[in-house]
Formats: sequence, structure tokens, C-alpha cells
Amino acid sequence: MRKIDDYINDANHLIPAPHILPQLMPLLSRSDTDNSRIVELISYDTSLTGSVLRICNSAFYSRGTAIDNLPQAVSRLGSREVYRITVAVTGAVTLSANQKSYGVEAADLWKHSVTAAIAAQLVAKEANEDEDVIFTAGILHDVGKIVLSAAAEGSVEKFLKETSGGRSLVEVEEMILGCNHAEVGARLLERWKLPEHLIAAVRFHHKPAAAGKHIRLAACVYLGNFIAYFMGYGYGHHALSLSSRDETLRILNLSSERLPQYMEQCFNRLKQVKSLYNLRS
Repeated sequence: MRKIDDYINDANHLIPAPHILPQLMPLLSRSDTDNSRIVELISYDTSLTGSVLRICNSAFYSRGTAIDNLPQAVSRLGSREVYRITVAVTGAVTLSANQKSYGVEAADLWKHSVTAAIAAQLVAKEANEDEDVIFTAGILHDVGKIVLSAAAEGSVEKFLKETSGGRSLVEVEEMILGCNHAEVGARLLERWKLPEHLIAAVRFHHKPAAAGKHIRLAACVYLGNFIAYFMGYGYGHHALSLSSRDETLRILNLSSERLPQYMEQCFNRLKQVKSLYNLRS
């Protein structure tokens, strides 16, 4: 754990803590939440205020009347959609740096994470799991790569050699750095004081069977990650390990025949999201 904390401390200036997420998540779990509290939390954040207003007035949400204030925007969109916007905007800030050690250009990790989050949310809906928690975990599942990319800047050639030789990325990270990005990401979320189940979904997104009571959440994120790669929204110089796919489908009692359907649904949803968040292919 000390090694992981050292890596995070060294990269701390790259990883802004999303102060609003731990406050918004409990509000969504209550049926009597007052929108004014959500407005209050968002109103002091320039990026979030601008994004909520812009998306509210987009062609997808517009009802012919322009909205010029946050309370009306939250009312039109609904608290759950505002939460997803908040997660997406927070993720964009956190995940948009270049990561030379992983062969990742700026925004590639963000695009992968958005796709994985959408796919995981589709899986969660069918598996009767919390869609909002899974969406958040999907956005943040690879956040540990930002930390480890900074730590591995002097080992790019070694990363390339080992991953090209057939080792999984997780194995190479552990061999070179002594830990992997899932462990680091989970520790970062602990330091951000996010909920235990969300942390577990990130920590075990490569090995959901080890997630204990949070096994189904981790399984949803695993499949979201899997689907994102198969749709072409992968990145870097490593291949996605497929060894846990069948086991993960069994955990969720889902058939492999559903995977192409998830991909199609995810593709259609992604077109909308690209428009809302100005993403490019």
C-alpha cells in the first residue's frame, strides 16, 4: 500500500479530486431529494454549470424554449441525468492527459472510459444492478493508469517489449512497478472518499470473481471494458485479456449471445453522447 500511496503522491498534481461526486451520490439514493441541493452543489463549479446548461439546450433535450438558469436546467434534465453529466465532466478533466507509457494520446483514455461506462450501464440494467454506480465506475475504472503512467515514464520500451510478448498489461505493471492500475485506481478513490462498492468495482474490474459481495458490480464493469475494446474503443499497445469473459457472464447469468446486442445499443447511445460532449471518433 505504501508503494501505491507514493505513486499517487508523486502524481497528485495530475489527479484532481472530484469533490462533488461524494456529495451527489447520497442525494440520488433518496427519493425525497430536493433539486435545490443539487443546484447548490453544481452552481459554484464553472465547468459543470456551463455543461449542464449547454446540454439542457441541446437538440436532444430542448423543448423549443431556451433555458438560461441552473434550477430550470436541473428540473428539465432530472437529477439522475445531471449526475451523469457531472460524472462525465469530472472524468473528462481527470482522464484527458497524454499517457506516453501506455501509448495513449490525449482524450483516448476518456473516449475508452465513456464507451466502457455506457456499455457497463447497459449490462447493469439487464442484470438489475445500480446503473448510476456502474456508469461512474466505468468512467473511473482506468484512472489508476494516469498515476502509473507518470511513474513508468522511464520504462516505455520495457512496457512495449513485455506487452508485445503476450503478457497482460496487469502482469507487466506488477512486474515493473510492483502494483497494477486497478489497485492504484481503487486506492485513489479511497482517498477521494468515494463509497466502498464503487471502489471495489474499480479494484476488481479485471478479476470480478475476487470482488466478494461486490462481485456483480465488478462484473458489469469488466464487461463494459470488454465491449469497449471489441467496439474499437481500446488504446495503447496491449491487448485486452479475455480470460475472464465466460466466468463474468456466468456471474451475471447472461448469455454471450447478448454481447453483439450490447455493442449495437452502445454504439447508438455513443452517437448521442458524442454529440452532447463534443467527442470525436
